Amino acid sequence: MRKALAMLAALVTVAVAAPVASAAAEPELITRTRNTGKYVAFTFDDGPSPAHTPQLLDVLRRNNAKAVFCLVGDMADWNTALIKRIVDEGHTLCNHSMRHSDMETLTPDQIRADIKQTADTIRRAVPNARIPYFRAPYGHWGASPAVAAELGYKNLSWTLMPGDWELPGTDELVRRIRAGLTETGVITLHDAGGDRSQTVAAMERLLPQLAAEGWKFDLPA
Repeated sequence: MRKALAMLAALVTVAVAAPVASAAAEPELITRTRNTGKYVAFTFDDGPSPAHTPQLLDVLRRNNAKAVFCLVGDMADWNTALIKRIVDEGHTLCNHSMRHSDMETLTPDQIRADIKQTADTIRRAVPNARIPYFRAPYGHWGASPAVAAELGYKNLSWTLMPGDWELPGTDELVRRIRAGLTETGVITLHDAGGDRSQTVAAMERLLPQLAAEGWKFDLPA
């Protein structure tokens, strides 16, 4: 009887522990900078855009700031010169899917194919380009964290998305970013998908101010 009870207890322990082990193995969503302290990472989604990415790159260069560009494959396919410029100027690339698809609607195999196709498209512009991050469109991750990690990517999330797509005005956009700014934070803005002139103007204003206040521009962990 005691032996049977011991076996039952062991089975219960395994059953309870298994979900915990599985949860612990879930890939991390990156929401912090590499360094600690007064550091912030700026990331830009949905490009590259011939209308606004060059302006944004100019602003970043003038302020000696590096950023992460989360590229959509369909945009990358016809803006190869911009991808080369992004890399040549020392910025980092992120895979943001081929057509800005909702990962929650895709199977793991479909996600894998999408991520690979996007990477191949980017690398047609810049062979052997380093693409360390994957970011799911809309923040709808679905099964993508595990698939992306399997393919060698870090899953890049954020701490602040100030809603530049709402076109709130440059003053309001600056206010939102300042209100949500935190040490080691990762901020998501957009350089494509609509009129991003307010985003460019906000960065033009913010970057020198932040640098003067002692902020340093970093990459995500």
